Amino acid sequence: MINLTHAMTATAAPPDATFFIALNAGSGHSETDERRSTIETVLRQAGRKFELTMIDEPGTIDDIAARLAQQAADSGGVLVAAGGDGTINAVARQAVAHGCQFGVLPQGTFNYFGRTHGIPEDLSEAVHALLAARVHPVQVGVINDRVFLVNASIGLYPKMLEEREADKKQFGRSRLVAALSALKTLLSPHQRLRLVLQIDGKPQRLRTATFFVGNNRLQMEQIGIPPLSDALEDGRLAAVAPRTKGKLGMLWLMLHGALGRMGRLNQADELTTFSFKQMEVQVRSLSRRRQVKVATDGEITMMDNPLEIHVMDEQLLLLKPEPKPAAAQ
Repeated sequence: MINLTHAMTATAAPPDATFFIALNAGSGHSETDERRSTIETVLRQAGRKFELTMIDEPGTIDDIAARLAQQAADSGGVLVAAGGDGTINAVARQAVAHGCQFGVLPQGTFNYFGRTHGIPEDLSEAVHALLAARVHPVQVGVINDRVFLVNASIGLYPKMLEEREADKKQFGRSRLVAALSALKTLLSPHQRLRLVLQIDGKPQRLRTATFFVGNNRLQMEQIGIPPLSDALEDGRLAAVAPRTKGKLGMLWLMLHGALGRMGRLNQADELTTFSFKQMEVQVRSLSRRRQVKVATDGEITMMDNPLEIHVMDEQLLLLKPEPKPAAAQ
């Protein structure tokens, strides 16, 4: 489903706007140097002005992104994130806060955000696409004042992400490592969540091992719930909670999630699903703890309980390629 409002409000980016690029140096030195060289070569050949800043330490990303976002806002430039979904999220937060245009050079494992918006995964192709892109407003989700572009989750899924990052540092980044890490996490003891939800003002109780809120059409389509992917085009967020209690059922769900393609599910038997614009989530299974572990676009944060989740009024001004015309029949 195409959001016609978004399509009609797409505008051309200024051809002389400077790109302020934040490049995540999380990979090995040789790979990072190659990525930097690729970006610089394409932009110089195009005669485009740019400033490229390396993010060498994860703890510096917010400060670097804020500085570059301010420069972009002051000069009418474009803030650009080069990295995985977590890097894109951190830089996009500053783009929204400063009201500047935003570009993406996806370099992660799954690249849900870039793939959803038709941005090539090949770096050279992505830079060329950025040069010809138009500005499209993109929906942003918020959970307790923290934005998310792809998803937010609590319960078993954040635990799986923590284990996956640790295993990737030891064994390398691949979907096989992600799947085996998910298997290890699932077979370890875990607690089912007792949740009290207020969904657009209506109460609901839920028990689940993990609670997942999606803001990404591609991921919802891979889960196999087309109505929820359509809801994302209508200014809503999508909620998914596995109902299965058995480890075999959870194994199937989490492994497919770790591989980035969950496959089509029998919603009536396996999942609770719904869409919403605003929701409060009270986690009742935390005893006296007042905070809950939340994953947003792959990054883990402790947040106050209850959680407030909604669609942000402001939209992200994303530079993305125009869709290719359909082939004539």
